[in-house]
Amino acid sequence: QVQLVESGGGLVQAGGSLRLSCAASGVMFGINAMGWYRQAPGKQRELVATSTSGGGTNYADSVKGRFTISRDNAKNTVYLQMNSLKPEDTAVYYCNAKRSWPSHDYWGQGTQVTVSS
Repeated sequence: QVQLVESGGGLVQAGGSLRLSCAASGVMFGINAMGWYRQAPGKQRELVATSTSGGGTNYADSVKGRFTISRDNAKNTVYLQMNSLKPEDTAVYYCNAKRSWPSHDYWGQGTQVTVSS
């Protein structure tokens, strides 16, 4: 099993920055991608950013140019640097780890990010 623990969320003013961390533990064999999703009140969970073991990244259009995902493979940790935060970024942010074979997704408990006007 894989356990994911997020940290770094909080309350920040619009235009500010936050850095989220996700520490993974357990059996990491076969985990080929890690990333971040978010869910705002009354909304469905949406992809924010993903990072593959090969170094590829993918971002939601709404965060391109503002958010950066990075990984420290030695520490099994993924980060999300969030700059120029907007109130629309307010959501619970979830860490995700994907095992390709067989296909399975692991999720963290979520960390709240609140951006005030």
